[in-house]
Amino acid sequence: MRILGLDLGDKTIGIALSDELFLAANGREIYARTDSWRKDCDYILDLVRAEEISEIVLGLPLNLDGSDSVQTEKVRDFKTKLENKLRSNRLQKVPVVFQDERFTTKIAEAVMLEADLSRARRKELIDKQAAVIILQSYLDGKRRQEGS
Repeated sequence: MRILGLDLGDKTIGIALSDELFLAANGREIYARTDSWRKDCDYILDLVRAEEISEIVLGLPLNLDGSDSVQTEKVRDFKTKLENKLRSNRLQKVPVVFQDERFTTKIAEAVMLEADLSRARRKELIDKQAAVIILQSYLDGKRRQEGS
């Protein structure tokens, strides 16, 4: 079993997977969104089945003050649609949870700058790296909770 991390954007979805011990997040891919949320959800359901996903972590883009933005509402709406698709495909045991994603893009950019990636390469990889940071933050938080 693994945990799936998603960084949902208007044009792409950054995708990351945990290892089987839930210790580390690894970037998988950047999915180019279609004009249909159904097709996008079907793609994620295929991943859930293929990778034996036990949980989905979806980055929640809050404003710096913690309030919702236009993008936050889009992500909340996508979560509802994804949960409905999971339920209709008998995958309701796979929960979809939010992870605060404030600063993930900045952190991802800093990581890639430190790796000395070109601007073009950074632009190409930013969503996948953001998904890794979202998922790793979730995994770390989960481990801290279990340890206390």
